[in-house]
Amino acid sequence: MTAVIEFCRRRFADGLKPGSATASWAETLLKVLIAQDGSATLLCEIIAEGAVQLTVLKQCITEHVPPEVRQHLPGERFMERFVSLSSGSEVMMDNLSYIALDAIEPSLCKILEEGRLPIGHLFDRLWVRKKTLSGMEALHARLWAQSGLPDPRAVRSYLVNTPAAPCMLISETFRSGMRRGLPGDVIE
Repeated sequence: MTAVIEFCRRRFADGLKPGSATASWAETLLKVLIAQDGSATLLCEIIAEGAVQLTVLKQCITEHVPPEVRQHLPGERFMERFVSLSSGSEVMMDNLSYIALDAIEPSLCKILEEGRLPIGHLFDRLWVRKKTLSGMEALHARLWAQSGLPDPRAVRSYLVNTPAAPCMLISETFRSGMRRGLPGDVIE
């Protein structure tokens, strides 16, 4: 019998004392997380000091996507993927990704369909550039409807481009698990 892990999902700043040194450090860390253009998966692994757990909350192939997706991604078929990355029992981030299936190699699509790897692990197989997107509130609401706990201060969206075409639109919310190791941080 496989043990079921109950994950603790909290907003990024939940449990911090306003004005404390830890809250100040956390605010700086959040600015870095939102602004960085590298792999958020790698950052999770660095903070967790090892591998993180991928939990696929929902995944499907669809032709029905929000207008923001059609505005930025080519094609008619998309993978919609809601996932969480966790360490121990603490959620580090929740993600909503749309992948343009016509814009990625079939072998990458198969890996994504298996739901065993975070998307960040696939970036080393692609030459990619990211472009931060604004005005994605509808996608953020969709992410939070699936994962819970809206956190407008700790969310970002970006487009993943390859030399051939844009291939992914990703929205991610950073959770309190990203604060692991901050001085004086106490998870309540």
